[in-house]
Amino acid sequence: MSTTLIVAIGLMLVLEGLLPLLAPKAWRQTFERMMTLKDGQLRFVGLLSMLVGLGIIMFAHHFLAN
Repeated sequence: MSTTLIVAIGLMLVLEGLLPLLAPKAWRQTFERMMTLKDGQLRFVGLLSMLVGLGIIMFAHHFLAN
């Protein structure tokens, strides 16, 4: 496993931990709302999240790396 991948996973965990650390009530309410979504709606949220993440990666690669 490359160092970059390990660092990326670590950064993802740090960012995911910010909301429960800083706003646990909002984090809990968000998950309660997600529990009421249907499978198709959750899949759409997951797909949208992946596409936004991919867009950020592509932006950083093309415009910030140079």
